[in-house]
Amino acid sequence: MARFPFDPRSFGAKPGRIQPQPAPPQANPNAQFRSLNASLLYCPICKEATPARERLLLVLPSGNKYEYVCAHCGTSTGEKTDQNQQDTQLIIP
Repeated sequence: MARFPFDPRSFGAKPGRIQPQPAPPQANPNAQFRSLNASLLYCPICKEATPARERLLLVLPSGNKYEYVCAHCGTSTGEKTDQNQQDTQLIIP
């Protein structure tokens, strides 16, 4: 069942009169899923899903490598490599 934000103008109105506005079309519908960030991950030390902090480990030509750590005890709970990297330029002084 789809849920729509509350519109005070529809309070007390008969159902079906207010139509939800469609989302604007996107060039690539899967673009919103290119970069996902974890908010909760299972921690083996805490024995529960805890908030995860993202920490940059490496900057690679193929993308940045991140590590997820438990916000409570600091245990590593996962990692990801971000593939959306623009042209990397090496600056040599």
